[in-house]
Amino acid sequence: MLCVLIGMPGAGKTTVGRQLARRLGVAFADTDALIEARLGVSIREYFQREGEAAFRALESQVLADVMQNHPGVVSTGGGIVTQAVNRDLLKACGRCVYLRAKPEELMRRLRHDKVRPLLQVADPMAKLQELFSARDAWYRDSASFILETGRPSMSFLVRDIAQRLNLPWPTPQQPPQMERSY
Repeated sequence: MLCVLIGMPGAGKTTVGRQLARRLGVAFADTDALIEARLGVSIREYFQREGEAAFRALESQVLADVMQNHPGVVSTGGGIVTQAVNRDLLKACGRCVYLRAKPEELMRRLRHDKVRPLLQVADPMAKLQELFSARDAWYRDSASFILETGRPSMSFLVRDIAQRLNLPWPTPQQPPQMERSY
C-alpha cells in the first residue's frame, strides 16, 4: 500500500488520489466506486434502502479488502472514520493522509451535489459543520499527516504528499543528448 487519503466529502480525495497515482505510475482505487461496483447500485440508493449501519459494515469490508490487496493509492468515503475498526486499519497502514478542508470550503465545492446521501438535507451547511465537528478528531487520529486543501494547487498537493511519504517521484525524461563530432 502506497497511500490512503481520508477527509470530509468534497475535500478532494478522489481527484488528488487519481493525480497522485497517475504521477507515481501506480494503480488507483476509490472505496466508494468499489462499493458501487460490488452492489450494482449507487451508494445513495443502497443507503436509502438498507440504512447507514448496513452501508458502514459493507464499507469496512471493502476497506479491509483494498488495504490488503491494493498496492497503490486509495481514496476513501468521507465517513470511513466513523468505525473504530477502520480507524485502526488506517493507522496501521502508516501512509494515511488527511485532506482537511473547512466546512465553508466544502460547501463551496458541494453546493450543487445531489449524490452524497448525508448532504441531501434542508441545510447542507449545518450538516457539513456537524459532520466536521464529529469527524475531525478521528481523521487527525487516523492520519500520518494532515494537508490543508483550501487553496493549494492540485500539483502542489500531489507533490507534497509524495515528498512527505518519501514516495518515489518520477523525474521527467530528459531528451537524449546529441553527440558532437569534431
